[in-house]
Amino acid sequence: MADSSDLLGSLMGQLGGGGITEIARSVGVSGSDVTNVLGGALPAIMAGLTRNSSSNDGAAGLLGALDRDHDGSVLDDVMGYLGGGGDLTSGAGILGHVLGGRQSTIESAVSKSSGVDLASVGKIMAMVAPLIMGALGKAKRQQGFDASGLAAALGQQEKAARQTSSSAVDMFTRMLDSDGDGDPMDDIVKMGSGLLGGLFKN
Repeated sequence: MADSSDLLGSLMGQLGGGGITEIARSVGVSGSDVTNVLGGALPAIMAGLTRNSSSNDGAAGLLGALDRDHDGSVLDDVMGYLGGGGDLTSGAGILGHVLGGRQSTIESAVSKSSGVDLASVGKIMAMVAPLIMGALGKAKRQQGFDASGLAAALGQQEKAARQTSSSAVDMFTRMLDSDGDGDPMDDIVKMGSGLLGGLFKN
């Protein structure tokens, strides 16, 4: 049974080689471009999920979404899902809910840090968002946690992500919580690529 504290590690293991290639083929970029985008996109999405689950209502809403639409079955055939171009409509909906009004700012930051054009960044993020929700849904199904358990699981994942790239998680958390003018973007650009590079090597 997968440990909920290693959701991203497990997901990266599945994307590993072939999954990255399929995303690259579908979007029309290189495999290294996909890896660089995911280095910023994954901590951003996880930061958004953690933030959304920080209130009882938010956690209950996220739990309901997992029950309705994300049972983890998408992970049974990741290559088939990616080979078909993913589910961009579902992914876009997830990103809009998770990142809210900061979505465009975060996608721009990921684009700048990775050197990949904004449109491609949006497609890559939309392709992987259902996989992240599927990983959460699978963990919920296996472990049977409630809203408080979901918040705890996401807290564990945030802790695991910080061990690899605490600066990335902190930065995106600030961006999500900020109503300012996007000042953290300068810091993200300086960080460059490979924020979660360690996960791809496991």
